[in-house]
Amino acid sequence: MTISSEQVKLLRDRTGAGMMDCKKALAESNGDMDKAVDFLRKKGAATAEKRADRAANQGVIEAYVHAGGRIGAMVELNCETDFVAKTDDFKMLAREITMQIAAMNPLYISREEVQKETIEHELDIYKQQARNEKKPEQVVERIAEGKLEKYYQEFCLLEQTYIKDSGKTIKDLILDMMAKTGEKITIRRFKRFHLGEQ
Repeated sequence: MTISSEQVKLLRDRTGAGMMDCKKALAESNGDMDKAVDFLRKKGAATAEKRADRAANQGVIEAYVHAGGRIGAMVELNCETDFVAKTDDFKMLAREITMQIAAMNPLYISREEVQKETIEHELDIYKQQARNEKKPEQVVERIAEGKLEKYYQEFCLLEQTYIKDSGKTIKDLILDMMAKTGEKITIRRFKRFHLGEQ
């Protein structure tokens, strides 16, 4: 199948991936644009895994204050080079993440940060809820595990659904940027402020 330069350009505009990667993705997916995007995202995720041990100590600290000045957020977003840190795309990603924090009030960056005691406490509550609803004992554990997954999706920033696109998580946004820049990108820390709260 022949892949036109227009298709390659369109895919490149959508993903920011290199020309050869776009051409290969289109060839692998028989010219289907959506499948090609998925192909590139999976490749980006695989490449991201390889970069996991590289140091990311450049980046930006981004702040966002919601209209009315009652809610604000700050994030430290890291990458490997000053060059990437200064790009508009990287700064925009940091901005989007601060808006996410302000809107969705996450408690943790990832599920690995959730303390063991918190997990056990939540599981106990979910099991009791299931028993109160007279669920059979053999499904109580499964119900509790399912609710724990929802807890992670609600309170862990990387697993939250992106406020501007319900088809993506914050982790997806970061993986997309890693695929685009070829660098490891991590959220080091964040803070959310709400007027009058400790």
